[in-house]
Amino acid sequence: MRNYSAVTEFFLVGLSQYPELQFCLFVLCLIMYMIILLGNSLLIIISILDSRLHTPMYFFLGNLSFLDICYTSSSIPPMLIIFSGRKSISFVGCALQMVVSLGLGSTECVLLAVMAYDRYVAICNPLRYPIIMNRVLYVHMAAWSWIIGCLTSLLQTVLTMVLPFCGNNIIDHITCEILALLKLTCSDITVNVIVMTVTNIVLLVIPLLLIFISYVFILSSILRINSTEGRKKAFSTCSAHLTVVILFYGSALFMYMKPKSKGTNASDEIIGLSYGVVTPMLNPIIYSLRNKEVKEAGKKVLTRYLPLLKT
Repeated sequence: MRNYSAVTEFFLVGLSQYPELQFCLFVLCLIMYMIILLGNSLLIIISILDSRLHTPMYFFLGNLSFLDICYTSSSIPPMLIIFSGRKSISFVGCALQMVVSLGLGSTECVLLAVMAYDRYVAICNPLRYPIIMNRVLYVHMAAWSWIIGCLTSLLQTVLTMVLPFCGNNIIDHITCEILALLKLTCSDITVNVIVMTVTNIVLLVIPLLLIFISYVFILSSILRINSTEGRKKAFSTCSAHLTVVILFYGSALFMYMKPKSKGTNASDEIIGLSYGVVTPMLNPIIYSLRNKEVKEAGKKVLTRYLPLLKT
């Protein structure tokens, strides 16, 4: 066995082949991060202050907004440091970034499936909706989304960081992404691949299948509505969630359903940016533009509290 020195830090060199884009990426990510913080924070504040939004749907939406704030706060600030010229990150910092980003991403997978079930009950069983989606149930559903996401993330991170890297500390990515780290190891990663495959099935395939089944029943119920206005109103309550699902799962499936890929392409890193930055930025915009209740609540909150802030 060769005697390798232990890795104490990593160097993130993703997109370094495009030095002319570093400043543009820095400015772009900074602007999008500000939009993410502002948009998601406003959505949380509005859903708390307006009593009409104290429903399961907006409780889940508040969780989603809080999740997006935490997720981007764990990845974008280190990304800005990388774009500004400093490429290194400590071993512990890399592990923390991985466990947080994986945990929050996994939580969002489950949470989007829970939100689809909520829409299914609201449209397919409207009379029983308050009984089925009671406070105890929807709080437990949200809590278990967080628990499942965090536990699976902790497991994958521990299994990855205990592997020997044999002095390989150059990560061909812009974040401490698990697939990029697995490529640096000099030992057998069969267990990691098996765990990742099972996790992908549990957290990506199964929730996506549940979302698909929910929307099959939702679409069937909407088509049975006689009035055009009724069909339009029913569809508008689901269109925002469906758009977010397509954006999130499209990039997530592209990234994580191919654990045995050998190289890191620029397209993978761009998809990573979309998955980690663009989608959280678009979520509050989509829900605000596509939801009449959110827009009315926002106007109500602004007219009520802006005069107080000026005084």
